[in-house]
Amino acid sequence: MKVYNDAQFGDCSQLSTALRVNVLILSMLKKAVLNKTVSASLRKKLEQAAVKVMKNAHAPYSKFHVGAAVLLTNGKIFSGCNVENASYGMTNCAERTAIFSAVAKLGPKIEIQAVAVANDHGVACSPCGACRQVIYEFGPDATIFFQGATGPKQAHITELLPEGFRLQ
Repeated sequence: MKVYNDAQFGDCSQLSTALRVNVLILSMLKKAVLNKTVSASLRKKLEQAAVKVMKNAHAPYSKFHVGAAVLLTNGKIFSGCNVENASYGMTNCAERTAIFSAVAKLGPKIEIQAVAVANDHGVACSPCGACRQVIYEFGPDATIFFQGATGPKQAHITELLPEGFRLQ
């Protein structure tokens, strides 16, 4: 007989099997949550919104125009572009511009479902670290669509920011 936290177990092989089954179920649930899908047509709509707003970018220093479109869980889409400043630290990325626009319009209770990012150079361009943390703050289950080194990519925010945090 085995005792664990005052619980008594006769045959530990049964416990071991039960634990393996529970771990398998949890693993499957996690994959299901991480694989929330955005339809192909909605993804295309997001990507088109990102490309459209990219043309409004203020990028006189880098000449690198970026657009982002954010899909909220309520179905609304907000877009934003990068806005550079002569004081480089004051530059704002497209992803954060889109998110901040959503917060300004709807308040801080928004929940991000997906983000699409586009750039005018056709090069790899995933969200920067600061944008990843802001995306995570408002969308810990968000899917990100972006240009990878070998073509279009999508990733769950926790793949891009494995140790994201929220102070809630």
